Amino acid sequence: SSSTVKTQGVDMAVTKKFLKTKPEVQVTFEVKVDTTESASQVYVVGEFADWEPVELKKLKNGAFKTTINLPTNQKDSYQYRYRFVLPDGSEKFDNEVQADGYCSNPFGGENSVISVTQQ
Repeated sequence: SSSTVKTQGVDMAVTKKFLKTKPEVQVTFEVKVDTTESASQVYVVGEFADWEPVELKKLKNGAFKTTINLPTNQKDSYQYRYRFVLPDGSEKFDNEVQADGYCSNPFGGENSVISVTQQ
């Protein structure tokens, strides 16, 4: 049984664009939050940034978005999660609903997995 509570009213999307000129894939993380689910900031934290949070920019339509280039010649996949910061300063983590896979993390929950190999 999964201990990850799916956040209601959150729509997530990950789009990949493999670059022809170098061994990288351009990954766009987008989180659409209905009535922003009161999240004031959204970060993606993952192996690709040594688990340092990367902030998603808030768009005019209320969605949060960022694009990261991931190397495709180092490993097949990377683990990541989303971190939501609420207006009162509290935080919660959530997984990508359209992730390529999931794996257990050391904290008793799950991490999302993104594959960077071309299918």
